[in-house]
Amino acid sequence: MLKSPRYTNDELMTRLKVFVGAMLALTLTGIVFVVLYSLIFVTQPMQQSPNDAKFFELITPIATFLTGILSGIMLGKTDEKKEEKKSEEPEKHDPEPMQEVVDEVEDHIA
Repeated sequence: MLKSPRYTNDELMTRLKVFVGAMLALTLTGIVFVVLYSLIFVTQPMQQSPNDAKFFELITPIATFLTGILSGIMLGKTDEKKEEKKSEEPEKHDPEPMQEVVDEVEDHIA
């Protein structure tokens, strides 16, 4: 049985962003085509029907919201600074200042 290598957290996050972005883009594209189809190919009366008015009233904020989400996903950055700090070695503390405090306390007690 073939064992594929495990993905790192960055690779998994990138795959998730691509999948979510693709699904939202397909949804937004579908909304645009449905609206265009209803405007171009469906016979429209001289006055807009109440159903059409509610339809466009509902679709407008949904499309705006999806556009905002897509731009946020595409412009979002990973937390590279956090990973850089984790990879660095921890700072080594100099024990000399503590020794001075211990000596001072011992002198005070004696």
